[in-house]
This record gives sequence, C-alpha cells and structure tokens, in this order.
Amino acid sequence: MKIRILIVEDETILAQDIALRLRDANYDIVGIADSADKAILLLKKAPQIDILLMDIMIKGDRDGIELAKEVNEKYQIPFIFLTSHADKDLVERAKKVKPYAYLLKPFNDNQIRIAIELALVNFSKKTPEGNLLETPKFQDTDNKVLKIKDSLFLKKKNRFEKVPINEIQFLEACNNYTTIYTDLGKFIYSSVLKKFEKLLPIDPFLRIHRSYIININAISAFEGNLLFIEGKKIPVSKSKQKEVFSLFKTL
Repeated sequence: MKIRILIVEDETILAQDIALRLRDANYDIVGIADSADKAILLLKKAPQIDILLMDIMIKGDRDGIELAKEVNEKYQIPFIFLTSHADKDLVERAKKVKPYAYLLKPFNDNQIRIAIELALVNFSKKTPEGNLLETPKFQDTDNKVLKIKDSLFLKKKNRFEKVPINEIQFLEACNNYTTIYTDLGKFIYSSVLKKFEKLLPIDPFLRIHRSYIININAISAFEGNLLFIEGKKIPVSKSKQKEVFSLFKTL
C-alpha cells in the first residue's frame, strides 16, 4: 500500500512540482491545500492520510504552525515543515508544535524522500525533530521496522511501504533473516523473528514454530501437522499443536 500524503502549499507551481515528484517516487497524493481551512477539510474527507508536507507560510488567517497545532490535537499524524525562512522567532514557534522533519527550500528529490522517511521514523519513536536548520540525516541502510497505529511500515527498494497489520499473512525465519509475507508481496529483513513478534498483536497472530508466526485469519486449510496459507505449507511444532488445532473447533 502506498504511503498517502497531503501537501499544504500556497505556491501552486511548487505544490504541483512536489506532487509530481512524490507520485514518481510511488507515493499517493491525497490532495493539495493552500490554506489551513482547506487542509482540515481534506483531513476530514480522507482520514487515512499518513503524513502532511506543509509550508509554514500559507494563505488564510492561520499559518502552518497554527495548522500543526490542530493536527497534533485532533489527528495525531506526522508532519513535515517546508520553509525558506530562517527567522529565529519563526523557528522557535515551529519547534513548539514538534514537527517530525523539515525541508528547507530549495530541495531536491532525495531530500524529500529522506524527510518523509525521517518523519515516519521519528513519529514511530515519538521523537520530534529538534533542530530545524540543520540538514537532516537518515541512513538508507537502517534495518528499520516502524509500527504506526494499525500498520507496519516496511522497507522495500529504499523506501517504506505501508502494510496494514491485518494484511500480514505469516512470517518465516531463516537464520538471522525474517521474511514477511503480506497481501502486497514479501519483505525480507536481516533481523530475527523475535523482533517482529514484539510488534504484532497477540490476536490474531500466533507463533506456531520457532521459524513461523502466522495470522490465524489467513489459514486456508490444514492437514496433519501442517497449515496452509496461500498454498504455502507451514509446520506446527509439537508443543503448539494442541493450542493451534483447537482453534478450528470455534471457526
């Protein structure tokens, strides 16, 4: 699933340029607003927005900082400030609303991508960005798995993709690698299975083997000590067989 972004920018050409760049990078642009009031209307119409990219100086009675206050209070989603201003008072006001990343104009495609990923990482850790005037740093090689609300943000081809937790079918461990099978395809991480086990809810996920965690709602069939998910045979360890197969009595 593509990450959904709302752009708040009152310079039409710049807003359209940002939208084009983000679509080319496989992000979903929910809309473009040139004022706080229009942004709030879009937030109400499209509640599944994942991140806001917004200029501090926008049309209307409220600037981006005032809009950010309302986003924090009512929507709890990460936002990135765009600005060409280095005014000290403005920066101090901006810090108080706790942006999760920022972009100083002018910026390039790589800087936009880094800012989005940094904002998602910071939001998942609940650590707002502190210095609004330094170049943000983000390691592409970071082996990160982010949990935000009811989704995991998993890395593929140097960008995060949003995967609703209920669309995860099962996880398979092989040595120090874990493969996550989802409705969108599979994601491979150089991390042990236990790391992912901590991120998943007990219901409907169940560890049935030292090498497998499954979503019990994804099971399509069973035979002997094997479960079938999307045609894949998954063994159930002896210690888990009673617990696992008792589930089918209530399905």
